[in-house]
This record gives sequence, structure tokens and C-alpha cells, in this order.
Amino acid sequence: MTEMSLSGKVALITGAGRGFGQAIGELFAAEGADLALNYLNSQAGCEQVAVQARAAGRRALVLQGDVRQESAIKDLVARCLEEFGRIDILVNNAGVMTVGEFAETDRADWDADIQTNIYGPLMLTREVLPHMIERRSGRIINLSSQLAINGAAEVAVYSGTKGFIRIWTQALAKEVGQFNINVNCIGPGAIPTDMSEHFTGTEEQRERSAARNPLRHLGVPHDVAECALFLATDASNFITGQMLVVNGGSIM
Repeated sequence: MTEMSLSGKVALITGAGRGFGQAIGELFAAEGADLALNYLNSQAGCEQVAVQARAAGRRALVLQGDVRQESAIKDLVARCLEEFGRIDILVNNAGVMTVGEFAETDRADWDADIQTNIYGPLMLTREVLPHMIERRSGRIINLSSQLAINGAAEVAVYSGTKGFIRIWTQALAKEVGQFNINVNCIGPGAIPTDMSEHFTGTEEQRERSAARNPLRHLGVPHDVAECALFLATDASNFITGQMLVVNGGSIM
């Protein structure tokens, strides 16, 4: 049986101070990984993950950086390699969601989503890939969304960015599979986080959503983290170019 362990691995996680990124960092550390934790504003969350990781005997590096800026990307990767000497797992998790009727949005609104959700993963992956190709090993895990399948009103551009991530994941997997690099993405449904509150709403609204879900409950960030762990370990050696949808069956 393949062990779900990350012992000896180094994971670079963006947006690691809250939501899915924070949950992924906590679980990866518990399963043996050393961590490079990136944040833009959520330093306290990253520091919390780092404290837990170090208490478990892991190494943890907390790095502030804006994934929209190429210079910040280069510095992030350089500092990670300087500290750990390798990057085995890249988790492109950082994201933003601009909410509003499309006809009432403008270029600045679009850029907010596109710069973080598309250009961030593109630039960071391009910076990490030569290292993974040289070592003939790597895992790239991108955070897409259920909205890459069905979209949603008032988040048209965000939905489009996550659709891009889904297809880019497939295309990149075809390019780099020859180097023993697996590229996959995760498509969370409406799992309550601070970013998704527009969809998950009040407690009463969440209860109604849960009642409509085939599993009769909503997910939590840890559900996404467990999926990321699977994609990061040897258990998923023969899986690439896929999106695993974590939504309790809300769409099938």
C-alpha cells in the first residue's frame, strides 16, 4: 500500500495564511513536509502554520510577497531554494474574487482577478519548473474552482480565470509529464471561507445549501487539503492533467 506521506519533501504554498492555503499547509506539515508559506496580507495565519510545523519537527519559512509581481515571484523562489535546496511541491492557491454584475465592472476589476488568479500561477510555475525539470521530479497543484465547470452570476471574470486554470493544467501536464512532473488542479465547491462568503452566505443560507447537497452537509477547507495531500503524494503517481472537484456532489 502506498503511504500518504510527505516526509523529506518541500512544499511552496501561496496564499497560505488563510482558507484553503492555511489548511493545506497544516496538513502537509503534519504529514512530514517542510514548508515555504507565502502571503500578501495574512501574515498571522502563516505564522500560525509555521509554529505548528516547527512543533512537529518540520522547517517552515514565512515569506511575504505579491504573486502579481514578477520580481516578488523570483525572490520567493530564490529564498525557498536557498533555505531548502529544493521545491518538490508547488501549490498555486493565492486567489481573489471580485463580485459584481459584469456590465457594472471595469478594467480595474478584471485586472484584480486576472493578475492574481492567472498571472500569479503562470509566473510562479515558470520560475519553479526549470528546477523540477532538472531534478526530473515535481508536483504542481493548482486551485481552480467548481465555477470552472458551471460559472456563476456576479463572478463572471473570476469564473473565467478558474476555467483558464483548469485547461492550462491539462495543457501543462502534457508538456512536462516527460520530466516526471504531475500537474493537477482542485475544484472546490461552495465551501465556507472568508473569500466565498458571497456564495455561502448566512448560517441559515448555509443550512439550506447543505440540505440540498447529496451528502447533506457542506465541506470545510480541510476537505480540500486532504485532496491536495493525495495529489502531492505517491498515491497519485499515475494521475495528471485532472481536476478533482470537492463539492459533496452539488454538481456532477
